[in-house]
Amino acid sequence: MTREIVVISGKGGTGKTSIVGSLAYLFKNSIIVDCDVDAADLHLILKGDTGTANNFIGGKKAEIIPEVCNECGLCTEYCRFGAITEQDKTSKNNLIQYAIDEYACEGCGVCSLFCPVQAIKMKDNISGEWFLTETKYGPLLHARLGIAQANSGKLVSLLRKKAQELAADNNKQIIIDGPPGIGCPVIASLTGTNYALIITEPTLSAIHDMERLLELTRHFGIKTGICVNKYDINKNLAASIEHIAAGKGLKVLARIPYDSTFTQAQIKGMPYMEYTRNGISKHIEQLWQNLKEEIAVLKNIT
Repeated sequence: MTREIVVISGKGGTGKTSIVGSLAYLFKNSIIVDCDVDAADLHLILKGDTGTANNFIGGKKAEIIPEVCNECGLCTEYCRFGAITEQDKTSKNNLIQYAIDEYACEGCGVCSLFCPVQAIKMKDNISGEWFLTETKYGPLLHARLGIAQANSGKLVSLLRKKAQELAADNNKQIIIDGPPGIGCPVIASLTGTNYALIITEPTLSAIHDMERLLELTRHFGIKTGICVNKYDINKNLAASIEHIAAGKGLKVLARIPYDSTFTQAQIKGMPYMEYTRNGISKHIEQLWQNLKEEIAVLKNIT
């Protein structure tokens, strides 16, 4: 059975992606997925050879066929998003032309449904691109959602499906770098996974968001562990995180101190564990060891 480990955080800036990069380095030759499709950046530290971009079809957009349109204007009345606007009359046939704003169009299809002369068709909308990058740490799947495009959850599901296909062929585990928050792309990253690792930090906002994530993983029945990053910036709040974890029967897999070398590794475009084995490396390695133990138990169960 393919094991999927998702690393998530309730908010941005907790160090999640940097930790995922180091885990990918330590696990070696896993299949890695960056599911933060709105702002993917794992490929900046797990560099490799990126193949051809693949289009992501996220839905439909309306398109007017000018030579069929009879300028009745019904489409402008039915569109609730203000996506269809009246243009100047053409000098050739003195007809009013209508144009569709692709960024305002929601692809609902109402205009096409009610057009009396079928002058509006619904076409596939390219909402972004996804990539398969071959790295020395293993294949990395990542994506880029287009400007003002929706369906990030659908794109996340596509990436995970591609990763599962690769894993089935190679009998490898999957490490997922999830997006921050608890919204649709997070849910798409979480559902059906074997284990969730929450990266948090000792701040009030991070603790609040961690608790929301814990409700989410409990809802989906996903075994969960916690890593407290930068725990020494506020040891009282770090203790609060441990108290919450203990109350829910969860393990704190690591307590990682603050280390400015994290930033230096990012600037160099390298996973921290590859950049140096000094500083907090022993704490990250302990996280890796504890995570392997958690996964091994799951493997025995399944």
